[in-house]
Amino acid sequence: MENEKILKAIEVLSKEKGIDKDYLIKAIEDAVRTASKKYFGEGEKIEVYFDREKGEVKVLVRKKVVSQVKDPTKEIHIEKAKKMFSEDVKEGDEVEITLPPETLGRIAAQAAKNVLFSRVREAEEDRVFNKYRELEGQVVTARIHRISDGDVYLFIGKDEALLPKREQIPSEPYRPGKEIKALLLRVFRYAKPVQLILSRTRPELVVKLLEREIPELAEGKIKIKGIVREPGVRSKIAVYAEDPTVDALGSCIGMKGNRVLAVTKELSGERIDIVLWDDDPEKFIANALSPARVREVKIIDVERKIAEVIVPDENYSVAVGKKGTNIRLASRLTRWKISLKTESERREEVLKETDESLPFAEFPKPLALALKRMGILTWKQLQELPEKKLESLPGMSGKFLDRIKEELRIRGYRLRR
Repeated sequence: MENEKILKAIEVLSKEKGIDKDYLIKAIEDAVRTASKKYFGEGEKIEVYFDREKGEVKVLVRKKVVSQVKDPTKEIHIEKAKKMFSEDVKEGDEVEITLPPETLGRIAAQAAKNVLFSRVREAEEDRVFNKYRELEGQVVTARIHRISDGDVYLFIGKDEALLPKREQIPSEPYRPGKEIKALLLRVFRYAKPVQLILSRTRPELVVKLLEREIPELAEGKIKIKGIVREPGVRSKIAVYAEDPTVDALGSCIGMKGNRVLAVTKELSGERIDIVLWDDDPEKFIANALSPARVREVKIIDVERKIAEVIVPDENYSVAVGKKGTNIRLASRLTRWKISLKTESERREEVLKETDESLPFAEFPKPLALALKRMGILTWKQLQELPEKKLESLPGMSGKFLDRIKEELRIRGYRLRR
């Protein structure tokens, strides 16, 4: 390679790849040194240095001047040294023999080229890894380059990144040239080259995008207590502010919802629900079902975290959401199993419960007390008693037994034999 071409190659690699010139020059020196040792043998005292002004790689072999050569790799005869250098050379001196570049030959030159390319590749990998490892978990802007087998390949500046199919928002259109924001999920060093993995599906992406739009969130004045997401469909985020003067909900939503809408637009129309977190489960569950209006939240089982929620009839579809998304995300956000009922359904249940209750006031007192002790409070529970057992209860008469049988028949029940 001509000297000018070497200098130009160094300049281009330094600018395009962002590799330090000194590193490239050292790589060239190491490459030529390696090739020279392979070609001339390990015994030669070879030194290599790069002339930065001329762009020349100079190879030197140091040899000791002797009157009798015992080791040709390390020694040179005094007469030969005088002819090559000067009559002033004397025995015991050390001389430097400069080898012409062509001396290395084609094999050594190719070896040097391979080592150089390897060093350049390693430097490029170091640069990419060091640049992006500090950006893991952050949002980056990338431009789509190509799509292959469902995977999307993009460029972050000049560096290629991968958006795997599993990290893509379902049904989101991806086309070459489109610019998107994504979470830098992982930086893999063991891959060749260094692999940058992006994600559009992780909840952290929504958080980072919101932080860009909401200063109070980025500054820590408002905290996110929980986030759940169905990518491309809906996200629910629970927020909380320790300072009572900070309007957590209003600050996050913004005037006319502009702060949330900016994130929705970036995520291809994904709905973003911001709700207030509360340490009272009843209030938190009601908030989590937003935008639905909730009439009542009733805790059914604290240990198993089961709650019943009553909503107005006209709000039922809103509470459930399209394909059950709203109630499903609310359950995940609160970590409570939510049983949803309309006000009409609840009224019917109350009427049915009242209608099913045994009219103990009309029963003989001994019979009423006996049934209550047994935990039998409804007609349905009563019909599960064997007839002989019922006959044996205190206060029971044949006439009253017939009356009970008739009432059970009307309700569609019958005593067990």
